[in-house]
Amino acid sequence: MYSMTGYGKGVASSGGKTVTVELKSVNHRYLDLGIKLPKNFLFLEDLIKSMFAGSVSRGHIDVFVTYEQQAGSADDFVLDEQLAAKYIGAANALAKLVMKASDPSNAEAVILHEALRQPDILARRQAAEDPATLEAQLKQLTSDALREAIGNLLIMRQREGEALKADIGKKLDNIAAALDVIRALAPDVVETYRKNMLARVAEVLDPTKVDEQRLATEVAMYADHCCIDEEITRLDAHIAATRGLLCANEPVGRKMDFLVQEFNREANTIGSKANDIRVTNQVLIIKNEIEKLREQAANVE
Repeated sequence: MYSMTGYGKGVASSGGKTVTVELKSVNHRYLDLGIKLPKNFLFLEDLIKSMFAGSVSRGHIDVFVTYEQQAGSADDFVLDEQLAAKYIGAANALAKLVMKASDPSNAEAVILHEALRQPDILARRQAAEDPATLEAQLKQLTSDALREAIGNLLIMRQREGEALKADIGKKLDNIAAALDVIRALAPDVVETYRKNMLARVAEVLDPTKVDEQRLATEVAMYADHCCIDEEITRLDAHIAATRGLLCANEPVGRKMDFLVQEFNREANTIGSKANDIRVTNQVLIIKNEIEKLREQAANVE
């Protein structure tokens, strides 16, 4: 079982180029990708989407791709000698007028330092690369980094999923325990109803004048109405089906969402049929656990 919440990071480097991919995943009904790419990586958007196929089925995933280019043998510095000579000449002339420096060597060092800071005098020029070769390299780096990021994301989602599995299992245990109490109370509901009806009739009529046949018919009709055997059986089946999903090796979130709705339907039916405070109390316990189960199922992939 996998959670839909997680984080994954991958880094790939080659030839002074580094691509970093970060993934942040949260709950979503379907798979929804938010891809943020550098301008020169836009051609890779379809590739990125295709790499999630078969790995992730649900969740909103933000994909952040960053790119760094390091200085290397492909880079060189270009000096504009004519512009530098003009600047240094002008700076020397200014130094003679205003600096009157007693240490000419120090003045020359200052002038040289300032010259190197001026725009266009010393610039780094990147060697031209073949566009097709560059695209192929960026594609490979992005694929490698994304593959690593997805792997790390799945590891975290699986770890979170194991925690969800344990918590959902406890909630199913609580629902099953309350259902066992209802199962034990169910046969007594009709008998309690018959006794209560006799008591109410006795308050207004002479017990010897009670129509036993009419009373038996009334009790039989109520017994048919308040029978909750089918609902108990279906809840048992839903509990078993949900436990089965906990051990599945495939996305089960949507199936679990459906089962939670069915849990709620059967619990409501039991509460409306069995007009018994003891059953109602157990139904409230079940509905409370179902609500918690719904919240956790919303996190399951």
